[in-house]
Amino acid sequence: MTPPPHRILRALDRFHAARPWDHNALFHPWILRQLPARVGSALDVGCGSGDLARLLAGRAGRVHGIDADPAITARARALTPATAPVTYTVADAPAGLPDRSHDVITCVAVLHHLPFTGALEAFRDRLAPGGTLVVVGLHRARTPVDHLLGLASVPLNIVMALLRNRGRRAPRPVSMSAPTRPADLTFAEIAREARTVLPGARLRRRLFWRYTLVWRRR
Repeated sequence: MTPPPHRILRALDRFHAARPWDHNALFHPWILRQLPARVGSALDVGCGSGDLARLLAGRAGRVHGIDADPAITARARALTPATAPVTYTVADAPAGLPDRSHDVITCVAVLHHLPFTGALEAFRDRLAPGGTLVVVGLHRARTPVDHLLGLASVPLNIVMALLRNRGRRAPRPVSMSAPTRPADLTFAEIAREARTVLPGARLRRRLFWRYTLVWRRR
């Protein structure tokens, strides 16, 4: 007899609670591939525990991370070597973004927490000519394609949990300790508004319930 769907979902929830892994970190190598080999400055919006900011320090002369959560920002500072060219500020985005321009702006799994259009406008206005904006975001599943990608992500999610944790139970990563919320906008709504604010932006649906956006300022 096949278990009822709700029992399967509860079993999956228990499995992943015991073997958590950071879905956003999976996109970090991809983010770096979108960037030039060297840039002057980078801004990571919603930096969390600073994992991406520290990686950006390998490409940028200086990196600034901003996050609204004082506790996770304190952890980011503690985890970042004093010699790394990385600084952090506790502030809300987009209002609290620094006024200076940056060669790179990144925003991972944060945009759905912000006023979407206002945040994109703020990113655009703070990007230096020739600079690159890279977003990894969440969207609300609505279309058959969305649901198929979500369905395909379920077994891959189990495989990744086993590989990342070597099949064992594991504590929750520091990067996953920040508050979360579900996305409100669909991919179509995100793409339509993003291309209005950022003409020529490239957007793609991705596995693991994510989408990506890349825009280069002329």
